[in-house]
Amino acid sequence: MKIFFLGDIVGKSGRAAVVKNLKNIAQEKKIDFIVVNGENAADQGVGITEANSKELFNLGVDVITTGNHVWDQKETSQYIESETRLLRPENLPSNSPGKGFGIYHSKNGYKVGVLNLMGNVFMKKCEDVFEIAKLFLGKYKFREDYDFLIVDFHGEITSEKMAMGYFFDGKATLLVGTHTHIPTNDCRILTNGTAYLTDAGMCGDYDSVIGMNKINSLNRFLKKESKKHYPAEGEATLSGLIVECNTSNGLAKKVETFIHGGELTK
Repeated sequence: MKIFFLGDIVGKSGRAAVVKNLKNIAQEKKIDFIVVNGENAADQGVGITEANSKELFNLGVDVITTGNHVWDQKETSQYIESETRLLRPENLPSNSPGKGFGIYHSKNGYKVGVLNLMGNVFMKKCEDVFEIAKLFLGKYKFREDYDFLIVDFHGEITSEKMAMGYFFDGKATLLVGTHTHIPTNDCRILTNGTAYLTDAGMCGDYDSVIGMNKINSLNRFLKKESKKHYPAEGEATLSGLIVECNTSNGLAKKVETFIHGGELTK
């Protein structure tokens, strides 16, 4: 059983790289289940549209996770009510559209739970993420309700992500951080068997400032004349990780980062 997770898809460039490469990668690596974070997939680099989602599902993506930009495209709040494969953070207010958790079936017949969480530090206001995580683990049982569990923790700071990794250690197959768009070099299996990475990085043009046009971004920092942020559109790098799972206990057997194309492989 192999899980493929890709970090935040950013704008046209990121989508184009996924469209060009995903099917071949999945076939070559013998991937059984694919999760991508799509919260920046829209042309503007924020939010995700119905058309973006359908394009990704048609490529073989099993689940799309999101984060703080989930509602930046107005249509999403309606579309997410009917599309259970598109998740928003579980710890958004309880009256938010859509859901933050679902159970799906892998291509080889296993039940895979996917949980989307968002950090509290320097992020949009949401419920206490550790309290929501505790409630989740009290409601669902690893290896009973699902064979494998993937947790996307969309957060700003490394300590909050690492703490959540240890909180889920032995209770999830994978806990991976998203949001900062920069891949970290700490991919490993924790003591009790959960694969962990502080941030998966992005699927976007790294000749940029976290996916956005570098000149415009620099002008904003320098308080010069600038436009609203817009994505860089050079060749994108695909950033994420692959987890080989132990089918006997649902935990990670092997994990490795995945970097393909663009600036990071030149």
